[in-house]
Amino acid sequence: MLHDPNHVYIFDTTLRDGEQVPGCQLTTPEKVEIAKELESLGVDIIEAGFPVSSPGDFLSVVEISKAVKYPTICALTRANKGDIDVAVEALKYAKTPRIHTGIGSSDMHIKYKFNSTREEILERAVEAVKYAKKSVEDIEFYAEDAGRADVEYLALMVESVIAAGATVVNIPDTNGYCLPDQYGSKIKYLKENVKNIDKAIISVHCHNDLGLATANSIAGLQNGARQVECTINGIGERAGNTSMEEVVMILKTHYGMGLNSTINTKHFYELSNMVSTMMRMPVQPNKAIVGANAFAHSSGIHQDGFLKHRENYEIISPDDVGFPNASIVLTARSGRHALKFHLARLGHHLDKGELDLTYKTFLTLADSKLNITDEDLLMLVGAGKLV
Repeated sequence: MLHDPNHVYIFDTTLRDGEQVPGCQLTTPEKVEIAKELESLGVDIIEAGFPVSSPGDFLSVVEISKAVKYPTICALTRANKGDIDVAVEALKYAKTPRIHTGIGSSDMHIKYKFNSTREEILERAVEAVKYAKKSVEDIEFYAEDAGRADVEYLALMVESVIAAGATVVNIPDTNGYCLPDQYGSKIKYLKENVKNIDKAIISVHCHNDLGLATANSIAGLQNGARQVECTINGIGERAGNTSMEEVVMILKTHYGMGLNSTINTKHFYELSNMVSTMMRMPVQPNKAIVGANAFAHSSGIHQDGFLKHRENYEIISPDDVGFPNASIVLTARSGRHALKFHLARLGHHLDKGELDLTYKTFLTLADSKLNITDEDLLMLVGAGKLV
């Protein structure tokens, strides 16, 4: 497959894996609205749903296929003909369709989920890819629970499905089990030991059960994967999926890695809010990149350094992700520099003596009040005392 070796394909599964959060289901029109925004963001692939799972999911894949022009539209299936037939039908309006089929690859899944053997599972995997390939050219295969799979068996499975026609092989850490070096080593092993690996793109799909989804995804990319499966805000069942905004901003910030994407990062904050609102799922304030506190500085030492030179305490500019602006939050931990900054913003320029007196009064107020407002500051300087 010909592609830029440094391009990382961004595969968004907000509307499929992300939507599996209890109580966060979206209507088809809402999914279409988000899909259009994902297209504007610049994602390469949108996983639009699991068509056989419900009439609503089937309809969503149909309508997203009609509404979106540039990204590949992907539909999930299990490794059986019935699922694949339904997915092919749902994708009939897609300009660039992809079938995402697969089966468990760990001994745990083979024995306790499928009550089967390695040989039978391998046969089913190859059969599913060959069958899907008859209707759709672009076939992605997922080796479920690859994070816990025996690496030699996994390599055999990957080699077999590529030979059967898979264009992308997804190596999911389904249960968020791996450590970054373990996951990275697994991707490296596949790159070095699967003889036809150059005929497919390796994809990483990591879950956040141990808080390692982003770290594992980056480890996978550093070891040769070139597609990352992720969601806006890192949403998804259990502890969630890899967060798209985190992975993309890591690639942008660590440009020395030499990897790139086509994402317009300035849309992140707006799209984060949109997904959060539609799914009724608040973003935690300390969430990286898009959380309310991501660019808030409250410690006096940090504020002083930030006001002197913002890069002392910011490695990302808020503007890069469409964030309104960095904020200097006044608390009892704030220093004179921050107080002076806010008073000057309000039109009050104090000399050193006045600032020292006002600062003492400010600290008394800040110890008793969680949020210091502009009104509080104006009162502080109004008569030189609290009123």
